Amino acid sequence: MDRRTFIGATACSLVVVPFAGAEQAQRVARIGWLWNDPPQGLIEISKAYASHLRALGWVEGQNLAIERRYSGGKPELLIGLADELVRLKLDLIAAEGTIATLAVKDVTNSIPIVFARSGDPVRAGLVASLARPGGNVTGTSTISTDLDQKRLQLLRELLPEARRVGELVVPANPIELAARSDYERVYRVLGMQPVFREVAKASELDDAVDELARRGAQALHVSAEPLLVTNFPKIVNAAQRHLLPVMVEGSVALEAGGLISYAPDGAELDRQLVLIIDKILRGARPADLPVQQPRKFALGINLKVAKALGVKVPPSLLLRADKVIE
Repeated sequence: MDRRTFIGATACSLVVVPFAGAEQAQRVARIGWLWNDPPQGLIEISKAYASHLRALGWVEGQNLAIERRYSGGKPELLIGLADELVRLKLDLIAAEGTIATLAVKDVTNSIPIVFARSGDPVRAGLVASLARPGGNVTGTSTISTDLDQKRLQLLRELLPEARRVGELVVPANPIELAARSDYERVYRVLGMQPVFREVAKASELDDAVDELARRGAQALHVSAEPLLVTNFPKIVNAAQRHLLPVMVEGSVALEAGGLISYAPDGAELDRQLVLIIDKILRGARPADLPVQQPRKFALGINLKVAKALGVKVPPSLLLRADKVIE
């Protein structure tokens, strides 16, 4: 082969390879995201997800398209929204929380589903086990051994006189109802007593908090259930009428008027969720990806609320706090 023939053959081969690469780069992954919340309160977490996705090479508007659906805290809308996403034949559907995930699971057993922050995915029927999810579902969970007991221990340390704690329960969330006996056992161990009140919709929250106060609740625990998180200002306003301290599960609710928070580190769970999404988009099966549990926990204290309620925060608790609002 002479020099000109060699150069020509090499040039031809160089034409083919970039073209194939460019064609592959144009593939856009399409995912859905289902929330049992209104979009207004999700700006920060959406930014966090976008940042983690970008770090793994997924950029919305370039190689990633996201279809978002929001129920606005109305769980009865979730099935219809989930069905909309399934009809789009997406590569993956992410669902925030247990109720949203159950809605998606009801309408597809083939599209990969990734759930975020389920309280107990095994008990809720989302997966067969944490280590071996099976089926088309996996994700992240807030379940952790002794988390409820640790949370109540901190509440008792802060409020040593509080023995009766109000618990708002959302019947649409199967975990909250199924875990009631577990809550009661933990309370008994600590010499405390839960006072349960079911709430099905936002309009019932005022009356629910009033009733808990009448029944002798000395503090209120508000879980990360979406209905309660979305309407947390309403809950805080009602609690303030009765000077009820509120224990919450996350920094957002702490800043919005909670007195004390103890919860899994949200930023870590966000990263874990996006890592699972990345693996599935690159070919992994949900059945082979263990449910990720929290490894880090954050304690927060709102000193402004403590002052307003006349609560003296022990220095030992302040020293252990990861976040203090002054």
